[in-house]
Parts: sequence; structure tokens; C-alpha cells
Amino acid sequence: MTSREWAGLLGMVGVVVGHIGCSRADVYAITDQPASGGSASGGSTGDAGARDAGPSDSSASDSSASDSSASDSSASDSSASDSSASDQSAPPVTCPSPALQPGDTSVTLQVDSASRSYVLHVPSTYDGTKPVSLILDFHGIGVTGWGELSSSPYPAVTDPEGVIMAFPDGLEGPAGTAWNLGPCCVENADDLSFARAVVTDVQKTACIDPDRVYAVGVLTGGGMVYSLACHAADVFAAVAPAAFDLLQETVGECRPRPITVISFRGNGNSRVPYEGGASSLVPGMPIRFLGAEATFERWAQIDGCTGSPSEKDSNGCSSYSGCSGGAEVILCVQEGGTVDPGDATIAWPVLKRHSL
Repeated sequence: MTSREWAGLLGMVGVVVGHIGCSRADVYAITDQPASGGSASGGSTGDAGARDAGPSDSSASDSSASDSSASDSSASDSSASDSSASDQSAPPVTCPSPALQPGDTSVTLQVDSASRSYVLHVPSTYDGTKPVSLILDFHGIGVTGWGELSSSPYPAVTDPEGVIMAFPDGLEGPAGTAWNLGPCCVENADDLSFARAVVTDVQKTACIDPDRVYAVGVLTGGGMVYSLACHAADVFAAVAPAAFDLLQETVGECRPRPITVISFRGNGNSRVPYEGGASSLVPGMPIRFLGAEATFERWAQIDGCTGSPSEKDSNGCSSYSGCSGGAEVILCVQEGGTVDPGDATIAWPVLKRHSL
């Protein structure tokens, strides 16, 4: 079943809102390869203090077993099915006019009864003449979209390709701005609807390819990314969470279509224990982490991956092969790292080779 068919099935079943939870291909060449489908103010990183530098070497070995498996399966479909799929293809994107000007802008929108905001980042390479990818980047506790923009590793890597980015603002919780992850970290916030609304809002003014929308984030922002992978895989083609894991309280609710997940973790973070277990990021809102390795294994189950994960490469990355729909499940570990925000030179080539 293709990613678009899975997305259709998910739309029929419905999306579970308001919770997080959700469950390594010989090491993939984390370098460019064909896709599988078609001025900021400063801020702290929140949650656990200053971020550690991510790995700098983006090399890895390549594997296409899952892609060939998906192709073999697709080849067996009947011509009637092919015709039906063609009839349901999305119309071409019409680029808004006039084209957005480069720069960073605060945007406010209404989500039900709540006024929400995000920072829209338009790189100088964007000209508005062709559809480009969109990345939503989520901050940690106590930070804002502006703060995340100032410290995110992604713009330096994605700006040359004209990629639009949005940096949403969380609502105030007991420990500052945060995301609703179920048992933590702010109550009465429909952040899943907010994320969907941000995507829709950006599409009104920027020329966005709706099949190439991605989510990244660090700390509780990484938790928000897991939530989107679990409950909004019809919108997001692939995700890259960092410094967070699935939660035991909500993991059973995560049943998305096969979706690519590349996770970044430091194994020295006491507030998000690598082995999993209880943690109190926010007073009065205790949570239990599944653990980095268990989260990695759970995503392999969700994506129907076969066999065992590969050995770690020079970047500390392992991957599962033979996943359904050509999905990739990758875990990159920084030895001794506390808060690893992820390496965009590794993550972006993985993300952009996947589309809905």
C-alpha cells in the first residue's frame, strides 16, 4: 500500500487528537538520493539547557531493499487499481501571487477559540515560482518560535533549496511555553489542530508542495513531533524528533500509516533518560519515557520493518530495513550527549526523499 493510500485509510478512520505516544535498512546513505515520491531574536533551548553539538559527518552506507519491496508490491497491482489511483491524484499546485518576500515574520491565527502564533521563515532563495517543501520546527519548554529559529540547525542546510520553515509557539504551562503531550506539559491546548492550521495557513501565501511537509523539534518539541507522526501522518511525510522519546502513557494510541522517523538522542540526558522510566519535566505532570532503544523498536513495529537494526555508522546512526511503504526508521545516538538537537546534514537528506 502506498503512502497516499495509507493516508487515505487514516483519513477514513479518523485522527486521534490531543495525545502523544507511538511506538534502521543497512545504514542508509544519509546523503542525497532520489526521493521515494515525487532577523530573529535569541532564546534559550529550554527543557535541559544548552544543546550539545550534533555529529558532523553525514556519511553512511546505502540500502534500497525497502524501496524495491514497495516497487515489487506496486507492480502486482491491477491496471484497474492503477487507473483508480491516477483518478485520485492531487491537482497541481498553483503558486500564490505575489511571491512572499524573504525574511522572518510573526504570524497570528485563530484555532477554534485560541489565538496562536508562529514565525514564518522565508529564505532568500525562495522565488515563489515552484512548489517547495515546508518544515515545522518545534521548540522545547520555555522557548518561543523566535528562540527556536535562532538555534535550529535546519535553516543553514535547507535555505539553499528554498525550503520554507515555520516555528510555532507553544502555550503557557506550569513550566513555561510548552506542548500538550497528553500527561504533560500544558493542559487544554489542541496542538495537533494548531499544527495542521499552521500548514494550511502557510499554504495560503507560500508555494508549498502538500506532499512534502515535514516536522522536526527538540526536547518537548521532539515530543510534539512524535505526536504528529502518530496522529497527523496524513499531513506530514516524515519526521525528525530529537532529545525525546515516546511515552508509556500514550504509546498504545499510536497507529499511523508507515512513516519515516529519524530520531536523534544523547545518552547522557538525565531528564529524558536514555533507558526510559519516570521523569518530571513539569511539576505535577509526571511522565514515563519508553526509552530511546524501545522507541526505536516500536517504530520498527509500526512501520512493519523486518530483521534487526544495522550496526551504528560513524555518526552513531542505526537503521531498520525492509519497512512497509519504503519507510525508514533510524536512530542516531550521540555518546555522552545530553541534549542532541539533531544533525540537519543527516536528517534533511532522509526527510526529503519521502513524500505522501
